[in-house]
Amino acid sequence: MTVRNLISKGSDRLTHSERKLVAALLSDYPFAGLLSIRELAEVANVSPPSVSRFTSKIGLSSYNEMQRRLLEELREGERSPVELHDFGERIEGGYLQGFLGRAAEKIQFAGDAITEGQFHRVVTLFTDPKREIFALGGRISDTIALHLTFHLKQARSGVLHLPRDPEAWPEYLLRMNPGDVIFLVDFRRYESNIARLAEISASRRVQVVLLTDKWMSPAKRHATEILAVPIETGTIWDSYVAALATVEAIVSCVAEDTWRKTRNRITEWDAVRNLASEKRK
Repeated sequence: MTVRNLISKGSDRLTHSERKLVAALLSDYPFAGLLSIRELAEVANVSPPSVSRFTSKIGLSSYNEMQRRLLEELREGERSPVELHDFGERIEGGYLQGFLGRAAEKIQFAGDAITEGQFHRVVTLFTDPKREIFALGGRISDTIALHLTFHLKQARSGVLHLPRDPEAWPEYLLRMNPGDVIFLVDFRRYESNIARLAEISASRRVQVVLLTDKWMSPAKRHATEILAVPIETGTIWDSYVAALATVEAIVSCVAEDTWRKTRNRITEWDAVRNLASEKRK
């Protein structure tokens, strides 16, 4: 369990001073927790003994243990496939069934990690016709952003996928208006360009929806909504099956909530697609 999860689990029992400490920790997570006790206490405007009591209240033996865990979270966020293989848990018996079983667990865990309230807030953003939707992912995870835009375009207009090359971004950034939405996907071995895009978008008062893992992309600092899904399977590759299932749930719910408009758009979409296909023959 991450330190963030421990904080969330014990949040109901925290005092006013401890809530100030939580705000300081989460505003620059995990780096704020790597400060000395005195430095963190000054940032949160609490006493050093309050920091010690807080770590005990969330189930840690000491502030040093919290820092050790935070450092391990940072290392986990940078693990390469070679490291994942070396430290992974081998699948015994039938590989296909074993792998599918682990993938199914990740989907279930995603359902526990993302609340229905948070899910519907994201859906509401995507169904608002006044908002344009932009999307981009990382080197591999961009396939998930593409999957979202492919389906969302058939439900509504104003959906754009950004090119991977930052040199092409100004055209899209200049098009963004306050209240628009950018959907970013970034998993461990995070990409600095994604965090930078989140920062620029947020500065233009664009709503940033981030799909990431439990260690959380640095883009989280600028996100309005963070959807953290499990990706680790104990094998050489992380699995994006839970992320893809989450995206498919979002686009399906958007279509259901706007079904009359979606049905008309799909009908028109297919008619134009068929016409274009006939022209090529």
